[in-house]
Amino acid sequence: MLEFLKQKLDGRLTAILGFGREGQSSYSLIRQVFPNELLLIADLDEDIRSHPLLVNDSNIEFYTGETYLGVIPRCDLVMKSPGVRINHLEPPVPPGKVISQTSLFLERYGRQVIGVTGTKGKSTTSSLIHHILQQAGKDSCLVGNIGSPAFHFSARVHEDTIIVFELSSHQLEYINASPHIAVLLNLFQEHLDAYVSYEAYQQAKLNISRFQGSGDFLIYNSSDDLLSGHLTGHGSKAHCFPFSLSAVNRPGIWRNPNTIFFSDGIHDRAVWELEQKRYLRGEHNLKNIMAAIGACCVAGIDDEAIREGILTFKGLEHRLEYLGENKLIHFYNDSIATIPEATIEAVKSIPKVDTLILGGFDRGIDYNGLAEFLTGSEVRTLVLVGAAGRRIGECMEACKPHPQTLFYINRFDLLKEIVFRETRPGYSCLLSPAAASYDEFRNFEERGKRFRELVKA
Repeated sequence: MLEFLKQKLDGRLTAILGFGREGQSSYSLIRQVFPNELLLIADLDEDIRSHPLLVNDSNIEFYTGETYLGVIPRCDLVMKSPGVRINHLEPPVPPGKVISQTSLFLERYGRQVIGVTGTKGKSTTSSLIHHILQQAGKDSCLVGNIGSPAFHFSARVHEDTIIVFELSSHQLEYINASPHIAVLLNLFQEHLDAYVSYEAYQQAKLNISRFQGSGDFLIYNSSDDLLSGHLTGHGSKAHCFPFSLSAVNRPGIWRNPNTIFFSDGIHDRAVWELEQKRYLRGEHNLKNIMAAIGACCVAGIDDEAIREGILTFKGLEHRLEYLGENKLIHFYNDSIATIPEATIEAVKSIPKVDTLILGGFDRGIDYNGLAEFLTGSEVRTLVLVGAAGRRIGECMEACKPHPQTLFYINRFDLLKEIVFRETRPGYSCLLSPAAASYDEFRNFEERGKRFRELVKA
């Protein structure tokens, strides 16, 4: 990677845009290659000027505060961190000027990468694939949106290493290379605050397969009409393996009726019997399992290792995580559910949901479908938090009649008294917010941890 980085950056004035975790790892690797070259560091946070990594580096030019994006005209290359938004700038930044850890990593190691994206399910699917690869005895690393920045792993990647890369839309936006094996799970409304349009968000996601060639593989959800429409309209040069719970796909991954099959177009392999025990609940997770089966099959993993991996994978924190029982109430933490579709699947998956906690930061997502679903559900009590909670409540009140009792709160911590008072013994209380967390919390993990504390206090 060091030699590749040298070829890319040599003789070009480079700016690191965003000095969070990924920006810091970019700086550290660049300094291994160019210890004395001038680097531009840009971040909204003024305090990065005194960051321990930077205080003794005299070859830095800082751009901080509200005008930090002014670094862009000054440099030849922008090494952009995923959290920094530049797609709204006028005139637009030339795509060839923007690079990232994702784009460089895919250029260098793309033939070894299984890339996973989708609005929902990418963390679970990426982790499951990585777990199966480990069960099969493969040298595998899990990088990207779920864990450490890709550059952290550059020194340990060998020729036989399989890299499982969870890819967000922000990471995919400015790439010019795609993974050897690409997994596209779904497309729903999300991150509408970070894109000029929903279409722009979709196109960023589709970059995962845009640069694939005839020797590559694409696993995608053929039951997602929006996703299938894009792929039908634009086509793909890769070998396509659709998966579906309802359609038979040859080649592809399909169910008939109690077995998941993988087909290469000639032979069908019975990979997973649905009656087998699995920790991943719900129909949405069955789709994630099918996607993982497809990726592992085309990667050459044998069926026994795939079965063992599915059998032993226990899922992720904050995703349908059972927190235990308190006062005869069962508590589930699904803080990672930041869109309505994820919340609907959670309610379907958890037994006897009596109280549902919704809301948080309002990004303008359409909640009418969620309200219609909840009106016909067995849920009795809704605790509605923050601005998103108020808007969900407005959608519920427009559904006449709705059987649920609605409680509006402005702070997350106020939910505890309502939950223990309103939830019936023997039933479940589910946190599945259908909204982002950053009105009160830094991320969904912090929100989920706080819920765990409130439940167990």
